[in-house]
Amino acid sequence: MTKTTNDLAIEVTGLRKSYGDKTVLDGIDLSVPAGTVFSLLGPNGAGKTTAVQILSTLISPDAGQLRVGGHDLATEAQAVRAAIGVTGQFSAVDGLITGEENMLLMADLHHLSRREGRRVAAELLERFDLTEAAKKPASTYSGGMKRRLDIAMTLVGNPRIIFLDEPTTGLDPRSRHNMWNIIRGLVAGGVTVFLTTQYLEEADQLADRIAVLNGGRLVAQGTAKELKRLVPGGHVLLRFAEPRSYESAALALRDATRDDESLSLQIPSDGTQRELRAILDWLDSAAIEADELTVHTPDLDDVFFALTSHTDTPVPAAAGAQKENVR
Repeated sequence: MTKTTNDLAIEVTGLRKSYGDKTVLDGIDLSVPAGTVFSLLGPNGAGKTTAVQILSTLISPDAGQLRVGGHDLATEAQAVRAAIGVTGQFSAVDGLITGEENMLLMADLHHLSRREGRRVAAELLERFDLTEAAKKPASTYSGGMKRRLDIAMTLVGNPRIIFLDEPTTGLDPRSRHNMWNIIRGLVAGGVTVFLTTQYLEEADQLADRIAVLNGGRLVAQGTAKELKRLVPGGHVLLRFAEPRSYESAALALRDATRDDESLSLQIPSDGTQRELRAILDWLDSAAIEADELTVHTPDLDDVFFALTSHTDTPVPAAAGAQKENVR
């Protein structure tokens, strides 16, 4: 069903931004449904942070029609600010004061009464498992704790749209997974999350829709599943324990790529259940037993490299393709 204007938390048409003769964003179009996670991917220098800074009113675009939270960015910037929260790449936490004092400072900035500010601060500190550390200087917090405090501070104003600019950079795997659970909880409560990240697994795990930005242009948009379909290379790999079975299978499966050294056959496949069943049925009917069957389907790493391969900017190392082994 097509989303109406009221269903969209963010609408962007023709967004452009340049610095001198360098074009950072070159005609960007985005639509982010309310209550979803939208992830913007791209290598360093692709324009992700610039897009967040424009949408959060920190800098002005050169051109484009932009609406955030139902408000026109050009004429209703203050209303946009009232509807959003921003957690940038670098923590806004003041390490010289306690976690609680950081929260109360944000409450003051949002003009909450003293009583209301303390109530909101206490609730958020408990929600983010920071109550025990609330009286300690924020400089003593771990990276994960500081990031949780950062997001808790962002929520003091009860924003309905949150921009998270690479929120898990530098966090250990456990802290990263904790942050994912926090983001899922925000969305379950009706919050819209605009997420930029270089961790492709993060986008795969969290995002309802993903856009890939490269060289200032959007090169693809869609769900993770839709983007993975853009990349060829899916296949089924059959390994055999003994040469006779291998030769029989290779003779019948003429489209397969042979590897005589490992006694394996690579069969082009999109990894669907129908294709997998057909291969298994054929093996059964021919009385051929494969020692191992591996399904390879393209993942977001494959998509990222395929769509950004022409850039000279360093990109994250591939985590490897998704595999499912059947023995």
